[in-house]
Amino acid sequence: MYVLVESGTITKHFNNPRGFTLGDLQYPADIFMKWSVAEKEAIGIYEVVFDDSNKKDEQWYINTNQSFAFADGTVTASYGTATPKAHADTTWSQDEIDDGDAPEGTSPGDVKTRGLKYNLIQNLKSQVANELAKTDWYITRNTEKSTAIPSAISTHRDAVRTKQAEMETAITNASDTSALETLHTYTTDSDDVQSRPLGELPILEL
Repeated sequence: MYVLVESGTITKHFNNPRGFTLGDLQYPADIFMKWSVAEKEAIGIYEVVFDDSNKKDEQWYINTNQSFAFADGTVTASYGTATPKAHADTTWSQDEIDDGDAPEGTSPGDVKTRGLKYNLIQNLKSQVANELAKTDWYITRNTEKSTAIPSAISTHRDAVRTKQAEMETAITNASDTSALETLHTYTTDSDDVQSRPLGELPILEL
């Protein structure tokens, strides 16, 4: 990405090489590839340096738009301070209801928007359902034909539910968005094994 700098001010952005007019002169798109850095900068064309140091994982944060600045002969695109996404549900207040901001029939305390915790737990429940579905037919067969459920299957299903409860408790008890992010962040140990504080559901290999 390039920009045009005129009198110290960024006046034009080039996401892709294209021809442009500067003063009375027209420049073709191929100058971006053919001209040297010094030649481009001599007419005010600078390649953008991207600074992503403030950019955060968008699963957990809302990043700002990039801002562009020209200083000391360098154009830098950078992010401002990211805003954590709400970790808990937000609810309607009586004042909002009285002001007519809430949908008709809303009561104080009704959920306005779901937070990360709710969405993470719903996703976990879906994973659990998918894992248990692998062995549901054993339960159906037992119900219909009284065929015994193998102990390994029962043990696995119990283990899935136990781990689900542990994971839901950890998510619920997370104090803020940063704590939720930490729970879900994988690290690699000296044996090159990846793990995360939240852990994983037991998986039955069929």
